[in-house]
Amino acid sequence: MIRKMTPSDRELYMSMTDKFYSSEAVLHKVPVSNIEATFDEMMRSENYVSGYILEYQGTPAGYAQLSRTFSQEVGGMVILVEELFVLPEYRSHGLGREFFKFLEEGPGRDARRLRLEVTHGNSRAESLYERLGFKRLDYIQMVKDK
Repeated sequence: MIRKMTPSDRELYMSMTDKFYSSEAVLHKVPVSNIEATFDEMMRSENYVSGYILEYQGTPAGYAQLSRTFSQEVGGMVILVEELFVLPEYRSHGLGREFFKFLEEGPGRDARRLRLEVTHGNSRAESLYERLGFKRLDYIQMVKDK
């Protein structure tokens, strides 16, 4: 089951993001204040970011965070899967595949593109995304933090 995060999920979210940012799926940790700000924004509005809890047999097993943008390149809305994390003990139970089905039938159904990032070496995730129809973009991503 996949459900929208609620204010009562704050501690669960904080715990799972700590595990996510300690995993091979990310390049570096982020400040706790950033994670708290993201949760607060998810609870305030879905304009920019939304969060979901993935459950396995009624037990929280992971989370997903989506953000939205408009892209001229595709002529419409883009949903960026900012984070998708499944606790290690619940991996290989189909939760990732279930999440993407939920995304395409629900919050992403009107999007022109679904986009995500994967770190080099996270071959399990990369393999899943390719099986689900995701393709590589040959862009070099650049950032300037302020």
